[in-house]
Amino acid sequence: MKDKQGILQFFFHLVCSMYACSTFHVLFDGMSIWLQENMGHPTFNLCLLAEPTELKYLIEPPVYAEVSGRRGENVTLPCMLRTKPHHYKVKWTKLEPERTGPENIVLISNSRAFKTYGLLGPRASLRKAHAMDASLQLSHLELGDGGGYRCQLVNGIEDESVDVTLTIEGVVFPYQSKNGRYRFTFHEAKQACAEQDGTLASYNQLYRAWTEGLDWCNAGWLRDGTVHYPIIQLRPACGGALLPGIRSYGPKDKNHDRFDAFCFTSLASGSIFFVSGSFSFVQAQRACEQQGADLALVGQLYSAWRFHSYDQCDGGWLKDGSVRFPISHPRERCGGVPEAGVRSFGFPDQKTHVYGAYCYR
Repeated sequence: MKDKQGILQFFFHLVCSMYACSTFHVLFDGMSIWLQENMGHPTFNLCLLAEPTELKYLIEPPVYAEVSGRRGENVTLPCMLRTKPHHYKVKWTKLEPERTGPENIVLISNSRAFKTYGLLGPRASLRKAHAMDASLQLSHLELGDGGGYRCQLVNGIEDESVDVTLTIEGVVFPYQSKNGRYRFTFHEAKQACAEQDGTLASYNQLYRAWTEGLDWCNAGWLRDGTVHYPIIQLRPACGGALLPGIRSYGPKDKNHDRFDAFCFTSLASGSIFFVSGSFSFVQAQRACEQQGADLALVGQLYSAWRFHSYDQCDGGWLKDGSVRFPISHPRERCGGVPEAGVRSFGFPDQKTHVYGAYCYR
């Protein structure tokens, strides 16, 4: 029996070293072990069975395994040295599973200096609060900064690393073309979100939004090219009797398949205000200009609703030609829906319909 356990332990250590702690489906019939990559079967991580290797130079877990911040803020991703080798360098990279080609290096340092790289480089620096501090500082956070980051210490042929997750606080909102449902290719969806002060949401962002109450029966593109929609209230047209959750269409053709978009935005630097009146779309534009402002973008209205509890029970024009209003305190005469949210009247005729104006400056 002990011999079997020893063989199994050796096998698991070997597999973990070969497959970098991947998750597999394992069958053991008492004589043979069958290994298969996860394709929807019940799984477990083989490396959980192997003895954990204690890091020699870095402290693990880091002070905070997850750090959060809003757009425009500064954050520090912690990485502390336990002991300092004579000749070493620390490399920070942004982990991007869908990325092909070279890794996304943010910063490389040694005991004397550091050098930054890539798009994040101009906003990256080492904190260096003390001699053992290799923490990464990012300034003026942007919507695309969220995700995993790796602090890797390299000492000759030795290397070890710790991972930290950066979460951008924000809000997910569904977005549809003015021409109707399911009109965006992936690239058009990405552009549409950017035009509304947002970016395509990640799956984790959509999942978090679902846990906070997002219920939407139209499928939309996500950042990784997959298509999903979140359902809380069960109904026949939205998966029937399936349990509440994230419905998935999986990866789709980015150039030919068409869906809506799930956009993500965060704290905006300006402010929104409502101008009361009976305006056509063009008149609403002028009303904002007279106040030294522009018609607000959809993402800016969602940001005000999420971060400032903006509540206005009046439909108003936005820059994309849609009419919406934000409700933080639900009541019967303001949409008649018990949940808080941003209500939409769609894209009315810009000449014959009159509403107020949501302005941003």
